Amino acid sequence: MIRDAAADQVDPRDFLGGLLDDLYFPRYRPGSRGGWEMKVIPMPSGRGYWGGVYQMTGTVIMEGPADGERQSWMLMVPAELQSQEIGLRAAHGHTVVFGLGMGWLAANVAMRPAVERLTVVERDPDVIGLIEDQGVFTQLPDEARRKVEVVEADALDWRPDGAVDSLQADIWLALFGGESKLDEVRRMQANVGAGQLYFWGQELEIWRYACRRAGGTPDLDWPTVRAIVEEDLRLPLVLPDWEDYPERIAAAAPLWTPREEGWWRADAAP
Repeated sequence: MIRDAAADQVDPRDFLGGLLDDLYFPRYRPGSRGGWEMKVIPMPSGRGYWGGVYQMTGTVIMEGPADGERQSWMLMVPAELQSQEIGLRAAHGHTVVFGLGMGWLAANVAMRPAVERLTVVERDPDVIGLIEDQGVFTQLPDEARRKVEVVEADALDWRPDGAVDSLQADIWLALFGGESKLDEVRRMQANVGAGQLYFWGQELEIWRYACRRAGGTPDLDWPTVRAIVEEDLRLPLVLPDWEDYPERIAAAAPLWTPREEGWWRADAAP
């Protein structure tokens, strides 16, 4: 008897109650490659990136190695999806995605009409193989699929063969990374020279510098956000045209940043 692989596939949007339903969701199924595994698990609820809790029925999760252990690298949950939304909606021209993950971000970038070419850089061949096994990109419409090129390389060293209009970076296990994360983002941008970039958790870095400027919890506003991006982060970050973006950062950041007093100081770890 020949088993129908498509019968094992699940659509993550079925678990999410309509969240971000205007975006693209590949179907996934349980499977593994090397040290990586795709799983479908029950989950009754999930916190959003900007706060709030969403009712769910389950999720798809990708587990893999980290520091000698198995950890969750990506889940189809509100926080993960909302934390990528700003960058993917702004993608255009030649866009580069650092970190393949479950392929959700890259697939959505490929679906954007303003994107002409997509280069996905992933250093782990087993991650690339797992996403190939899942058929994430073969599920795309032909026009979107033709844009995609997956390159096996280290995001910290990779250089493009031409101009890059938009860079989306998510190579980290943790949402908050502090100075070490910023150093890596700056290294990427120095190599790529993208016209604009969005990196996973950039709002937490904006908040960290806002706390540093204020010497504590700040009253964040748009002039301060722009000053931090230009003077402290010194990166061509994608910023949304949301009037309440500073308020959203102020609501979200305490959920995802360290609890220790003075965590935002220049000499604080990490």
